[in-house]
Amino acid sequence: MDLYQEIQQKTNELDTSVRQLRVSGTAFAQAERDYKVELRKEALKLRAEKDMPVTLIQQVVYGIEIVAELRFKRDIAEAVYQANQESINSIKLQLRLLESQLNREYSISGRGAI
Repeated sequence: MDLYQEIQQKTNELDTSVRQLRVSGTAFAQAERDYKVELRKEALKLRAEKDMPVTLIQQVVYGIEIVAELRFKRDIAEAVYQANQESINSIKLQLRLLESQLNREYSISGRGAI
């Protein structure tokens, strides 16, 4: 495969990765929202039902199963989002390297023609 084709392929990969980042970013935001809403609900329940001191609610609420599960899902969504960002950065670097190589080869071949 020549350099131009590799650049085209990496550009297509970058486009795909950016679209995937939008999807994973939305999933991350939704997971964050779901987690925060449930965290608040459970904290308010603890305060109202158990007459629990506010200082203990923060420690107890994280152990509630639904809160822990939503936090876990949020953390997974964040990891996927960050992995997609890293993939995009990697593809950008590969593109820059290929473009540099193409420019060098073009520059060298241009000098030989003079």
